[in-house]
Amino acid sequence: MLFSRKDITRLVIPLILEQFFAVTIDIVASLMVARAGEAAVSGISLVNSVNALLVQAFSALATGGAVVCSQYLGKEDLGAARLSARQLYYSVFAVSSLITLITLVLRDQLIRWIFGSLESDVLRATQIYFTMSAISYPMLAIYNAGAAVSRAIGSTRISLFIAILMNVVNIAADYILIIVMELDVMGAGIAMLLARAAGAFVISLFLMNINNQVHIRGLFRFSLDFGIIKRILGIGIPSGIENGLFQFGKVLVTGLVSSFGTASIAAYAVSNNISNFITVPSGALGLAMITVVGRCIGAGDVKQARQYTLKLMGVAYADMFITASISFFLANTILGWYGLTDETNQMAFVMIRMFAVFAALFHISSFCMPNALRAAGDVKFTMTVSIICMWAVRVTLSYILGLWAGMGVVGVWLAMCLEWTVRSVIFLLRFRGEKWYQHRVI
Repeated sequence: MLFSRKDITRLVIPLILEQFFAVTIDIVASLMVARAGEAAVSGISLVNSVNALLVQAFSALATGGAVVCSQYLGKEDLGAARLSARQLYYSVFAVSSLITLITLVLRDQLIRWIFGSLESDVLRATQIYFTMSAISYPMLAIYNAGAAVSRAIGSTRISLFIAILMNVVNIAADYILIIVMELDVMGAGIAMLLARAAGAFVISLFLMNINNQVHIRGLFRFSLDFGIIKRILGIGIPSGIENGLFQFGKVLVTGLVSSFGTASIAAYAVSNNISNFITVPSGALGLAMITVVGRCIGAGDVKQARQYTLKLMGVAYADMFITASISFFLANTILGWYGLTDETNQMAFVMIRMFAVFAALFHISSFCMPNALRAAGDVKFTMTVSIICMWAVRVTLSYILGLWAGMGVVGVWLAMCLEWTVRSVIFLLRFRGEKWYQHRVI
């Protein structure tokens, strides 16, 4: 067996803890900014919906690098694994820097185009947080790339350590800048920037340590290997298109939500924030899939790839049941921390409970399992399914249920949950077949 139970435990537990810490950053920042009012919460939420789209380019590249690196490790080719890590760094830095430049230049046009006319206080908050977010993109890209490589070699404890560090930096800066100095949205943006800079710096130091199985030497002596970059892009580009169009659909849906008014935007923001806690197991086990399945495929062992996929999904479902149950039964208590108006609180309560039920049933097979397919190189299929389901199911039903049926933001939320159901059925059927592992990555 390529991985013992102890190996899986060492890989998975730090990833779950890391994801919890990452979610903590968003929750704490939202709670602190909530002191400035619903306009501030709404502005940050709107920007985060755009951020999710813009960062997908280098997140997809990080996934591509992790798949290539994992398969080379499974093949026991350390030289190629190290080279792929270095080329990944160059690729994500170039892409993220370009995205930063475009975002800073076109900030106001993007806001008007995506969200239309916003209330003045929401618009101001959106402009401030968008600027700070854009500046942080290269730092976040470098951290994502470094974390992806560290997971590929099984060093998930370092990414956990850095997640804790980023939380400490972010929370301390949030307290000083938001609570003490009363900088509100600007303070949240600066705190986020400092946390991402710290993460990028420390993960880079770790990967330049020659004692690591996969390390990066001579990082600043630029040397491009287009063969490796092509392999990374072979995974990264389809994943980037998939994630980009998927997130673009979410941005359009967020634009629809913004037309329902500030109360709906705030309910959507808070529900998204809490939903991140519920889906921590899915995110963590999805990252583990890349490493584990990638190595199995690199070693040419499809049987083990199937076995580990099912084991990891079982763990993910068990963990998801716990987080979903906590959110379902304590929804009122959690919402009480945000100090929302009665109208906003009522909508968010319904949305959180709905999310908990559907997540416990369908989120793992909808978002965790596809990473097993991607790790085997089946990226075009996952791309096609994700794009079609997003636009044919979620976006379409959001307008039908939310706008035409008059359900508002709750209808938009229901459309999202129904889309997971369709995705789950398709990906489970794909995994049962043989085509998903019949691809050549390296």
